[in-house]
Amino acid sequence: MNWLTGIVVYILVWWVTLFAVLPLWVTPTEPGDIGHAAGAPQHPRLRLKLALTTAVATVIWLGIYIVVEEPWFSFRGS
Repeated sequence: MNWLTGIVVYILVWWVTLFAVLPLWVTPTEPGDIGHAAGAPQHPRLRLKLALTTAVATVIWLGIYIVVEEPWFSFRGS
């Protein structure tokens, strides 16, 4: 895996992980809160979610990198 492929794979893994993490810790707004949409979370905790997404995506990417680069798990006939 060259560096460009590694970056593209990391970005794809990061986005998929973000969409998996976004629904965590969502508390809906109280009815009657002025200025808030009914479906908007009261405390979105985006910094926590972005940090968690980055950590989980890095671990997943490292797993993908190891599987791609190590010769013991290869489909090439060598």
